[in-house]
Amino acid sequence: MKQTLLMALLGGLSLTALSAAPGPQPTNQPALQSQHHPVQIQVDAQAQKGPLTPIWAWFGYDEPNYTTMKDGKKLLSDIAALSPVPVYVRVHNLMNTGDGTAALKWGSTNMYTEDKDGKPIYNWTIVDQIFDAYVERGMKPIAQIGFMPEALSAKPQPYQHSWAPGKPYQEIMTGWAYPPKDYDKWADLISAWVSHSVERYGRAEVESWYWELWNEPDGFYLIAPDVQKEFFKMYDYAYFAVKRALPTARMGGPHTARGGEFFRNFIEHCLRGTNHVTGKVGTPLDFIAFHAKGAPALVNGRVQMGMNTHFKNISDGFAAVAEHPELKNIPIIIGESDPEGCAACGMKTNPENAYRNGTLYASYTAASIARKYDLAEEFGVNLLGAVNWSFEFEDQPWFEGYRDLATNGVNKPVLNVFKMLGMMRGNRLAVSGDLAYNAQSIRASGVRGAKTDINALAAADKSSISVMVWNYHDDDVINEGAPVELKITGVAASSVRLSHYRIDQEHSNSYSAWKQMGSPQQPSASQIAKLHAASELAQLSPAQTLAVKGGVVTVNMQLPRQGISLIQLTELKR
Repeated sequence: MKQTLLMALLGGLSLTALSAAPGPQPTNQPALQSQHHPVQIQVDAQAQKGPLTPIWAWFGYDEPNYTTMKDGKKLLSDIAALSPVPVYVRVHNLMNTGDGTAALKWGSTNMYTEDKDGKPIYNWTIVDQIFDAYVERGMKPIAQIGFMPEALSAKPQPYQHSWAPGKPYQEIMTGWAYPPKDYDKWADLISAWVSHSVERYGRAEVESWYWELWNEPDGFYLIAPDVQKEFFKMYDYAYFAVKRALPTARMGGPHTARGGEFFRNFIEHCLRGTNHVTGKVGTPLDFIAFHAKGAPALVNGRVQMGMNTHFKNISDGFAAVAEHPELKNIPIIIGESDPEGCAACGMKTNPENAYRNGTLYASYTAASIARKYDLAEEFGVNLLGAVNWSFEFEDQPWFEGYRDLATNGVNKPVLNVFKMLGMMRGNRLAVSGDLAYNAQSIRASGVRGAKTDINALAAADKSSISVMVWNYHDDDVINEGAPVELKITGVAASSVRLSHYRIDQEHSNSYSAWKQMGSPQQPSASQIAKLHAASELAQLSPAQTLAVKGGVVTVNMQLPRQGISLIQLTELKR
């Protein structure tokens, strides 16, 4: 400690003590960076690049009825607590017919039925319980107009699917996935839902939501002879139904599975096509949305992530928007932005998804979210949010390998990445150094080279400077990693409070703790308490108050592969 303070007085800070905690034991793979020459990362606290828009504070899931269950409520509270801004939540199956029983890739609210004479019956009980859970926690719905109630479906039978992991994905396509047989009744239902929401939650609250139509109409989620034409018609009707009830509501789409021809044709329809309701030209868009996914695979028995595919999908969507001057500055929501495309496909049936429990998912999330800012900057678009399609699966085996943020109420390592992001404030800062990868190089060929991706996202406001540093590679290998020298310049303070948070094999990691217990499927109460404790975001060492000289703070650390550090300078005393 005396040595640390002495170096601070000499004009910098060398925090070798912060890396003294033991790291993961090396695998049979050599460390990819030299252990003798630290990776140099420089952050200029005076070089601000623009707001750190909380694009990460957006979450989604297929199964809406998990929202009001025991573990669902706990996770919602944890998600809401980690963000300084309202978290937006996007959920499928909100309009489906059924009794509200949860199932994988399914949900229902029984919002709409008809009497024996075909007269509509509206029932808001279950959807209110779901939205109440959000609003009570200060969260905001991305209210999805989907899917089709049984009484309105153009082909209602069979209606509810019985899909399970390992079955063909196409089996989910049943009566809920068809367009309406009566557009007027369907539009009246939409208007009634919006009006009811205003009555229940207040006009100002509902004005802060986003309304959207359907999900991935270019993929598996809409069945029609001409899917594209049908969806454009559905959007026109839905748009005017929402606006009829609340003219100031925000409505958009199309939430296509990717960019591509369908996405571009939808944009063209909204800008210059014939509106199916008015017969005039075009349909307004208050925001625009598409999805982007990666492509993990098993290579020689080991998981290899596909971040390059993820970034290519993002870039394709951004490019399609940027092609149209009329859409300059329109908010963009990446409605699902994930390492792959099926949250409910566990690692037993899909072994390429074995990344989900541990630190590979966490380091992928840190590295990919940071680069989304760079991709948006490259194309000159207004990225509002990127939805992490991951929640929880109630009453499933422990660490079953679903793409979720928690298992049986215990948070996974990946959730701590979002806690780190929630602690970052202000404007993004310029990051430089001997960095092996950027967004463009990853888009071209992934993180497949001899070096790992060691890089940082930095931000500052008047009272704090935060730097999140990660060590990521597409290949699922864990080793001791590499030494990193983080130099923060332009620190306009005479002293700072420095905190160092870490996610790795021994910190902020309930999965490692569970494995050390012997992977129990019926853990005791004391074991569950230990898992909860292990799941919390941990500091690598106690916080310190440090003198700053010359405006420079230097942090030296050993960053294990798949590790993430958050360096935070607070109490900036001038």
